[in-house]
Amino acid sequence: MRLRTASSLLCRSLAAARAGSAASFAVPNRFLQAALYGTTTGGAHTRRRWFSYLLGPITGASLGVAGALFTAASISQEALAKEPPPPAALPKEVVLYQYEACPFCNKVKAFLDYYDIPYKVVEVNPLSKKEIKWSEYQKVPILMVDGEQLNDSSAIIDELGYKILSKKKGRSTSEDDEETKWRRWVDNHLVHVLSPNIYRNTSEALESFDYITSNGNFGFMEKISVKYAGAAAMYFVSKKLKKKYNITDERAALYEAAETWVDALNGRDFLGGSKPNFADLAVFGVLRPIRYLRSGKDMVEHTRIGEWYTRMENAVGEPSRIKA
Repeated sequence: MRLRTASSLLCRSLAAARAGSAASFAVPNRFLQAALYGTTTGGAHTRRRWFSYLLGPITGASLGVAGALFTAASISQEALAKEPPPPAALPKEVVLYQYEACPFCNKVKAFLDYYDIPYKVVEVNPLSKKEIKWSEYQKVPILMVDGEQLNDSSAIIDELGYKILSKKKGRSTSEDDEETKWRRWVDNHLVHVLSPNIYRNTSEALESFDYITSNGNFGFMEKISVKYAGAAAMYFVSKKLKKKYNITDERAALYEAAETWVDALNGRDFLGGSKPNFADLAVFGVLRPIRYLRSGKDMVEHTRIGEWYTRMENAVGEPSRIKA
């Protein structure tokens, strides 16, 4: 038995709406605006941009941040056998630019961890983004592989599968391909169910932002502003998200998504059969943010997804992240 802690953030993006407009805004000397972008897919996949803004304290230092949630410590059994690529195929240096709790960053990390690809992490400050000033692409995740920049979580996974895992074809475009179908389902449906659940009420919103401020790359004053102003702002934003995605009951939508995934397994341990495939890793990566929050605990208690999730925890095993 080993103690393993997995963290992930759910960053949602919504532009500030003024008179029905979705245009973002910034007021000099009044609002500090931070956009947390979580990119979803590349190639034929649909991209989603998640913005979040939070109005800061009355002192004039307002901060904007979208995000949310964490996975607390859990006891996991000995990991199942992984599928590391041939040593000759491993890149010499992999660096992930991320927000610790971003679900799309976590999706990439689930892939890297499962395939035992060592990687370093650079935590990006979501307000200043100074760590990625060098990049024209100003979202996360960004993955540098032997000096080559890869952007967008699903595109990153496709590219790594194509370059590093010789048994994976990568960039499947078949509409009938089961793996591709469910990866798109993650990006186009599952992710939209999460934010209304983790920000369902003020206490759950505070729970989420407590993790963000504890694990994100923030200064002291930023932590204070983000935690309280962010929780308050995202509580109201979650109501807009419910309307946008036609969600009437947050928990019911979450439970339905979990049951839909279990039905897709059709009695198999994983969608990939005896071992996880890219779709398994995508669902697992996106759900890690909520698993040990109140919403995630409710999901496991009221649906059949718990056994699959535990198998995935064991299969992915310990992180292959290189500690600084």
